[in-house]
Amino acid sequence: MRRLTETEELVGQHYNDAVFEFELMRSKYCPVEFEITARLLERLIPERSIVAEIGVGGAFYTELLARRGCRLHLVDVSARLLDTAWSKLRAAGFQEQIIDIDLASATNLDCLADEKFDAVLMLGPLYHLRLLEERRRSVSEAARALKTGGLLIAAGINRLAYLRDLLRESPRAILVRQQFHERFLSDGNLDPEHAPPLGFAHLTTIAEFKELFADGFTEIGLLGLESFAGVWQKSLSEMPEEEARAWMDMIERTASMPEALGLSDHLLYAGRKKSGGEAG
Repeated sequence: MRRLTETEELVGQHYNDAVFEFELMRSKYCPVEFEITARLLERLIPERSIVAEIGVGGAFYTELLARRGCRLHLVDVSARLLDTAWSKLRAAGFQEQIIDIDLASATNLDCLADEKFDAVLMLGPLYHLRLLEERRRSVSEAARALKTGGLLIAAGINRLAYLRDLLRESPRAILVRQQFHERFLSDGNLDPEHAPPLGFAHLTTIAEFKELFADGFTEIGLLGLESFAGVWQKSLSEMPEEEARAWMDMIERTASMPEALGLSDHLLYAGRKKSGGEAG
């Protein structure tokens, strides 16, 4: 298996250290992102499916799928997140459902057999692949591993979310980062100097994200995960259950509207592998 590149190792280290605790608490800080994604997985991935999860994060979706009887192959650039996922599943009694665990990049998935998987999840890797050729390669690798008609679910970050947060947290930066912002609007790339929480990252546009999958996949849907909830989503964690569920239902109902895509931090793509083709 190909070794991780220097940048991939840096991304892995970022998740091992800087944002490790946040990843474990993501469902608390980002309840809408978690809930709407979980609903989509439950709706589209049948029980007992064979699933490759590329980028395990805090293993929330890993455990959800394991409870549905799915068999899972786990891949990440963060050894610490992989270890945590394994420990979490073993403690819950799901260790027999783990096919394998690999420290690898989404751009090179030699660890995954051809046309073996019913579904591939990429709920994070595309955040950090800054070159278009890398993003295309990762989608092509997912297509190779999927059965014909297999499901790809992939997440991206809205390019304008960075500028919105910068306006709130560091408004003077607009005067001293003008050259950087011109480039960012064009290529969507961030680095640890300009976006410490994300590190090396790529933020997408809606058109770019859709085009990434167009050759190899038939689109099922594209969602703006937070819809209108946006920066207010934490308040749902503090609501009575019935009230929070009603708001979640409304968020899900509106998530595919063009207006929701523009408002959301995260875009979520679902598509099925075309017959006889690979993406890219």
